[in-house]
Amino acid sequence: MATQNDALVRMVDIWKSFGHVEVLRGVNFHIGYNEIVGLLGDNGAGKSTLIKILTGVHQPDRGEIYWKGQKLVGYSVAKARDLGIETVFQERALAEQHTIWRNIFMGREITTPWGFIDIKKEREETERIMRQYMGFTSAALSVDSVVGTMSGGEKQGVAIARALHFQADLIILDEPTTGLSLSETQKVLSFVEEIKKNGKSAIFITHNIYHVYPVADRIVVLDRGRVVGEFEKAAISLEKLVEKLYLVARTGKLENGQEETVSQEPKGQSGQDLQSFMP
Repeated sequence: MATQNDALVRMVDIWKSFGHVEVLRGVNFHIGYNEIVGLLGDNGAGKSTLIKILTGVHQPDRGEIYWKGQKLVGYSVAKARDLGIETVFQERALAEQHTIWRNIFMGREITTPWGFIDIKKEREETERIMRQYMGFTSAALSVDSVVGTMSGGEKQGVAIARALHFQADLIILDEPTTGLSLSETQKVLSFVEEIKKNGKSAIFITHNIYHVYPVADRIVVLDRGRVVGEFEKAAISLEKLVEKLYLVARTGKLENGQEETVSQEPKGQSGQDLQSFMP
């Protein structure tokens, strides 16, 4: 088992209830340095609540969070952002009415010594960001392109590039491929690969195993508030992983007669419908 010091972030024995409903039940979850982790689960599995705790929106009822080996106390949304945790939401990542350069620096404007926005510098920086992080060299897109006219995959690329530019150590991608065509999904996956090339980490939240498997280093399956499986991609093929998920759906276990996992920590059980993991 990994220790707090060898993980970028580690969440230990996280519990969270809303009223009488236990949403998270003893979740252990970690992300390593320069690692892409797929967080897989159906609606109601607890993914959103876990991420909201990680980003400081909610406080856990019990449990601890460590960032680069240090226990976090008095954790908040502002603290998470200061640490370098950025979330890219599927629908709310960008201001659709504005241009790319305005979106990149919105809320973090470059200013002149007199306090005015340095438009020239922001446009120049945006051009560099588009080339470096997004690979955009086509004349069809420029710094003055309005975000609302862009494809879904391109919008995700802008949001990811913005997070990388501002030196986020951990980028959380909330269902980044939902509703996208095959070609747009491939664009998003290439942007996710760019995160790893830049030495950063990401959590790829999804319900579709076929989208996350190509880019993930490790896949964690969450169901009904518990981690029910954890798999190192290097140790398991996609076909074998799908077989195990079918077994989970039928029996609530990853192996017949036992609860063995291709993972680093003991897990609970699940009885979820495997269709939620498929396209």
